[in-house]
Amino acid sequence: MAQMLDRLSAGLNRAALLGAAIAVAVMLFAAGWQVIARYLLNQPPVWTEELARFSMVWGGLLGATCAFRFRSDPTLFPEALNTTGTRGLIATLIRALGVLCFILPILWFSFLGPGANPARGYLARLAGRQTETMDLPMVVFGIAIPLAFILILVHVLAEIARALAELKDTR
Repeated sequence: MAQMLDRLSAGLNRAALLGAAIAVAVMLFAAGWQVIARYLLNQPPVWTEELARFSMVWGGLLGATCAFRFRSDPTLFPEALNTTGTRGLIATLIRALGVLCFILPILWFSFLGPGANPARGYLARLAGRQTETMDLPMVVFGIAIPLAFILILVHVLAEIARALAELKDTR
């Protein structure tokens, strides 16, 4: 089970890393085209700023999931996560608890609104809105938030399973 979760986490991490790199490239293209069009052509397109902003959000959120998987995110006690056995499991569980306290409410309100009403959740409210200049549903960009936190949830579960397997192997 631990190996399966770890492989899933690693595969999703590779996809997120690729997605983050593409998002950053799109952001650089949009910002670069905005500069060229504004200062050389005197006709800046209206969509470039919005595309750059949304690409930055996608790149940042996907990159954050990768940083979490690589343990490059800010951590109070980074050396504790490198221990094995019971201490490693405890450190992993404490980290997981902190992460879950943060991401579970975000996931809840992404899909459900007040009174557990799906029609009042974040994504449902975005589904009825359009972007200002690109005429796309806002949900195309808003889905990045719950997607990133679902990826982190998978990474957390894989870390817990790995720590439990390591503890079992040491006994």
